[in-house]
Amino acid sequence: MMTASPSVFLLMVNGQVESAQFPEYDDLFCKYCFVYGQDWVPTAGLEEGISQITSKSQDVRQALVWNLPIDVTFKSTNPYGWPQIVLSVYGPDVFGNDVVRGYGAVHVPFSPGRHKRTIPMFVPESTSILQKFTSLCLVASSDLQAAPPTGDK
Repeated sequence: MMTASPSVFLLMVNGQVESAQFPEYDDLFCKYCFVYGQDWVPTAGLEEGISQITSKSQDVRQALVWNLPIDVTFKSTNPYGWPQIVLSVYGPDVFGNDVVRGYGAVHVPFSPGRHKRTIPMFVPESTSILQKFTSLCLVASSDLQAAPPTGDK
């Protein structure tokens, strides 16, 4: 007697992380990854990626353009745990360390075709008054410019 194997379906995701707007920051890069339910299995492509560091454009939009390609295929036997793409944006702090500047997630579209998604980005905030004060002092000190030497002795 022959047993029927469960039927599967494939989900192919092709696209790109095009750009972002973070007016208060420059020199940012982004990372993406997919999160999905236990029945989903990636079969081809990359589940995660990282972009280059980009600077704000010189026009009024001040967009950070990455054009980071995405190409991944998943298989599953049911739609529970439908994949989501998670984006994290990082940039340097005053000490040159990479810190998260924003993060967000959106479900992969359910219908076939061409889709454009705008992902709201959540920006981390200091949790304690001391951290907020320290952050404020560091930002204020990084905004100060050192005057060039005058040559007087």
